[in-house]
Amino acid sequence: MSDIFESDIEKEDVNLNSLEDNETSDDSKDRIDFDKPLLQLRLEYSSESLYAKTNDKLNLTPGDYVICNTRYGNDMVKYAGTAKKPMCVKASEIVNIDRKATAEDLARREELAAKEKDAFKVFKEKVEAHKLDMKLITVHFLFEEQKALFFFTSDNRVDFRELVKDLVSVFKMRIELRQIGVRDEARIVGGLGVCGRPFCCHSVSDKLRPVSIKMAKEQNLSLNSMKISGQCGRLLCCLANEYDWYNETRKNLPSEGVHIYYDGTNFRIQEVNPVTGMIRMSGEDGRMLEVNTKRFFKENGKWKIN
Repeated sequence: MSDIFESDIEKEDVNLNSLEDNETSDDSKDRIDFDKPLLQLRLEYSSESLYAKTNDKLNLTPGDYVICNTRYGNDMVKYAGTAKKPMCVKASEIVNIDRKATAEDLARREELAAKEKDAFKVFKEKVEAHKLDMKLITVHFLFEEQKALFFFTSDNRVDFRELVKDLVSVFKMRIELRQIGVRDEARIVGGLGVCGRPFCCHSVSDKLRPVSIKMAKEQNLSLNSMKISGQCGRLLCCLANEYDWYNETRKNLPSEGVHIYYDGTNFRIQEVNPVTGMIRMSGEDGRMLEVNTKRFFKENGKWKIN
């Protein structure tokens, strides 16, 4: 561990573990890579990705809408393009496309969107009447089913049985309330991260694995909650996206604290920066050197510099 990294650790009494994801299981083992291309679809209201088998008869172009089965029911989804080498896809995420959306279908979708705005207001009024601690994120009416989805967040478990009865009496259809987490909220709403780019979970992929403090340590980042957490209050998604690269790259580099004899002096490695490709060393003679990682090699189990 570098001296800079140690001095950067947050002094405030903040439980960094609270920033980690609560997921206890990693479903990556259930995901497989496909050799054949798949059509990539997107549920706009929840920013979720789906896949379907290619079908040349549909004659689709990115941006077109199709009707297919989803985990919420039959609905209209957006075609995002073809994934030539789909990676980490679950079998349950592959759906069947019924048909391409027609002009009449798109017009009906616009009508439902207008009703969703009204439903948003009704929901908030009912929540206030029942004095429930719920923050509504989005509303969606399924295209081919009499069913309304309400996505909300709350700090606590909510007993919304009476609320559902009220909503059913108003909308005369099936009502499904789904409590989501802060990451889900960020994925649905979107926004700009500290890097100035759109949220990874919203623009890159919704298939993110749990993020841990270990990933921040592996990248020699400051353990300051303000620097390693996103607008959602949880650890930055990019930590998980970049972790594998850092992990693999560091396997071929010496670690901080390793001693190397160079230029007639014993040096101690202070910091390894895989991004810049530079390693900082301090010598017993007081010298401080920065050496390119390409000059390091291992011989008989020991690191040397050419």
